[in-house]
Amino acid sequence: MTIRIATVQFEPRPADKTYNLARVEHFAAAAAEDAVQLIAFPELCLVGNRHLTKLSEEELRDIAEPEDGTSIAAIRKLSQQLGIGIAVGLLTEREGRLFNAYAVCLPDGDVHIHRKLHTAGYNGISDGDGFTVFDTPWGVRLGVLICFDNNIVENVRATALLGAQVLLAPHQTGGTHTIVPFGENPLPLSLWESRAADPDAVREAFAGPTGRHWLQLHLPARAHDNGLFIVFSNGVGRDDDEVRTGAAMVVDPCGRIIAESRAIGDDMVSADVDLDLVSGSVGRWWMKARRPELYQDALAAPTAPATPTAARSSTPAD
Repeated sequence: MTIRIATVQFEPRPADKTYNLARVEHFAAAAAEDAVQLIAFPELCLVGNRHLTKLSEEELRDIAEPEDGTSIAAIRKLSQQLGIGIAVGLLTEREGRLFNAYAVCLPDGDVHIHRKLHTAGYNGISDGDGFTVFDTPWGVRLGVLICFDNNIVENVRATALLGAQVLLAPHQTGGTHTIVPFGENPLPLSLWESRAADPDAVREAFAGPTGRHWLQLHLPARAHDNGLFIVFSNGVGRDDDEVRTGAAMVVDPCGRIIAESRAIGDDMVSADVDLDLVSGSVGRWWMKARRPELYQDALAAPTAPATPTAARSSTPAD
């Protein structure tokens, strides 16, 4: 069985839901023309990301919406009109708590919402408390993990054990020294602002240690070891005082990149995802060899203290 999936990188405008929603509509329409059945957008793409870290909880509440609010309602309607699944990131409020959320709107009218499990750097945004795995009209079982959620290997394994064949992995990442311990400096905003005059410098930086190279350290391994497809979406360009490095891609259960954007601006790529690769993957074979009785003590153990390098900073872009 095959499903056609698209993934997007774009530069959202801070708190400009009208503009950001228009970009979602643009790419969703293009995806529908390309016979795509599901399109994934970046983390917090409807509201912007890093500027949120500088706002008070009260200011964040002014941006947040209930989970049955106007933005999700608009995406749900668009999904039904185009006949494709559309997945977007936004800030929500549920039972008085704020969440970095990701809504997957399906053409049958169903909406599934993942609340980021590992949130840091924001005032008053709560951690989610559960995994998000669900069936779809196309017969594929989807999972969602937002940005830093994917860095915790147990999260991806748990999502796979719950039956996910395809993992949506929306991010706002790249360009920052908090990602990798290579001593690399954050990408300067001046690099991005001079992209018209020197696009090659931007391409080189986006492919470097805090860009695509960083992604290659973990995304193929997560996909391979857990026998699932990973659909990576990301911001690109300016994110307040940082630069995001794009590289929207689809990785198959063998750890191979089957679609990828090398653009230094807004872009979409698509791939035909053959779900038969999941059941026949090495990762699924390895998972069958697990011995959970051996892991109970380790799972119950407290988290080991962070090293000085790992503890030096924590931002929502990690």
